[in-house]
Amino acid sequence: MAFIDYYKILGVDKTATKTDIKKAYRKLARKYHPDLNANDKDAELQFKKVNEANEVLSNDENRKKYDKYGENWQHGDAYDQAQKQQDQQRQSQQHYQRSSGSQGYNDSEYSDFFESMFGGGFENRGRTTKFRGQDFNAQLQLDLKDAYTTEKRVLTVNGKNIRLTIPAGITNGQIIRIKGKGGEGRNGGPHGDLLIEFIITNNTDFKRDGANLYKTVNLDLYKSVLGGDVTIDTFDGKVKLNLKPLTQNGTQVKLKGKGFPIYKKEGKFGDLYITYNIELPKKLSDKEKELFEELAKLQ
Repeated sequence: MAFIDYYKILGVDKTATKTDIKKAYRKLARKYHPDLNANDKDAELQFKKVNEANEVLSNDENRKKYDKYGENWQHGDAYDQAQKQQDQQRQSQQHYQRSSGSQGYNDSEYSDFFESMFGGGFENRGRTTKFRGQDFNAQLQLDLKDAYTTEKRVLTVNGKNIRLTIPAGITNGQIIRIKGKGGEGRNGGPHGDLLIEFIITNNTDFKRDGANLYKTVNLDLYKSVLGGDVTIDTFDGKVKLNLKPLTQNGTQVKLKGKGFPIYKKEGKFGDLYITYNIELPKKLSDKEKELFEELAKLQ
């Protein structure tokens, strides 16, 4: 999982006490617990994030590293050790230069240590360690209808406007990384990245599962018995279907290619699954009741 703001996930400030964190965790854990949100992938994702945040912030040592190093908190001990070793080597070099008048050894002899440890995150040139900037994290909320088409948005992060194109088919909880749009590096190091998490709200009568859509369509008893044409609302318009006579309750039909766009696959769509729900009459006239009684005798 990409780096997330644990304080934001739990809804507490950085000055929160252990009791505050514990209360916030228990409240959110109950809210998103799988037992109360069966087959809800959004709740499952939030439950994992809440647990991850609690594991870090409820532990004093881990929280201290997180507050100091942010996204790199898990490498906190390595950072401290690397910096300590570098300082010791620099002091040894300076001592050697003072005592012998020599220019000493090349910085690359110990900068390689940082390079190998952090994959280029540190560079040492001219006795200055270059630190990569911190990654920024942001959330962007979209309605499901907006996620159906490619969207262009302007996102303001730390006072800077960032133009971005959101491909159709983006999913809830998906994170997009924008290179170099994070915090400034130190000592000439590279900028961090911007990680945008998308929150997709669904205010439609469709249920989405990946690129497939699901919808329940109500039919009256007479239409289900006699059959005929029925008009269905799909996500991008209406279609007319031919209903077979004696269609049973719970019958499901698939409309190929009428689902949601597949992310970053231009012109590719999932399918739409329609489930028919047969509605019985809530009230019968005397004549209708009489006709049903005659039908019952025929059976």
